[in-house]
Amino acid sequence: MMTWNTSSEAGADPTQEILLLAMKAGQIQLENGAEIFRVEDTIMHICRAYGLHSVNTFVLSNGIFLSCGDEDEPQFAKVLQIPVNNTNLRRVAEVNQLSRRIEDDGLDLETVRRELKRIEEQPGFPAALQIAVAGVSGACFSVMFGGTPWDFLCSIVIGSLYQAYALYLGSPHFGRIVRSILGSAWITFLCILCYRFGPGQNFDAMIIGGIILMVPGVAFTNAIRDMADSDYIAGSVRMMDAMLGFFCIAIGVGFVIALYGILAGAPLLP
Repeated sequence: MMTWNTSSEAGADPTQEILLLAMKAGQIQLENGAEIFRVEDTIMHICRAYGLHSVNTFVLSNGIFLSCGDEDEPQFAKVLQIPVNNTNLRRVAEVNQLSRRIEDDGLDLETVRRELKRIEEQPGFPAALQIAVAGVSGACFSVMFGGTPWDFLCSIVIGSLYQAYALYLGSPHFGRIVRSILGSAWITFLCILCYRFGPGQNFDAMIIGGIILMVPGVAFTNAIRDMADSDYIAGSVRMMDAMLGFFCIAIGVGFVIALYGILAGAPLLP
C-alpha cells in the first residue's frame, strides 16, 4: 500500500511524481468501491493532464499495474496491491472531481498531493449516525415488504443492533466470511425474539429489513458494470465476491432458523 512521503519536496523526478500521484488517486478510488473503468479513467486523466501520453494501466479488483516510457519519456513501472476496504463513495466522487479539476484548472503537483491526502484521511460518518441510519433504512424496507408499524419499530432496533455489531465487534475482530455469517445469524436471532416474544408480527418483513443491510450491493453492481465494459476478469472476481456474501448470509440465517426448530420442537413459521 502506498504511503505519503515528502520525496517530491526534495526534488524528485517530476514524471515519477506525476505517476505516483495518479496511482495514489486510483488506489483511493479502488479501495473505496469504485468501478475498474473509473479507476483507469482517473489515472489516465491525471497523467495526460500533465503531458504523459505513453502511460499504460491495468487495474484488477485488488491491484493496480502502471507503466510509462518510450523514446521521449523515462521508463517507469510499479505494481500496487490494494486490500479490500470499506465502501466510501464520497471519496470516489471527490477523487473523480479532482482529476477533472487537474485537467480544467491545471493544478500543481503540491496542490494535488494535499487534496489526495485530505480525501484519504477525511473521517467517515459518525458511528451514532451510521447506527441510526441503518435502523431507519432497514425499517423502511420492512414496511415496503408488508411490515406493520410494530414491524417497523422492531426493525429499527434490529438494524441498529446489527450496525453496532458490525462497527464494534464484526469488522475489528473477524474476517469477512465469519463476520457475514455471524452478522446474519445475529439479525435472525433478533428477528425471532421480536416475532415470538415481542411485538413483531411479520417475521419475513423484519428479516428482510435486517438482511438488506448486509447485501453486497456495491460489489454486485460493480461486477455487472465491469463485465458490461468487457472487463471480464475483474467482473468475475467481483461477482464471486458478491455471491460469497450472499452465501454467507444464507448460512447464518438458515443455521439460526434450523436451530430454533430443533430447540423449540416446532418450525418457526406455520
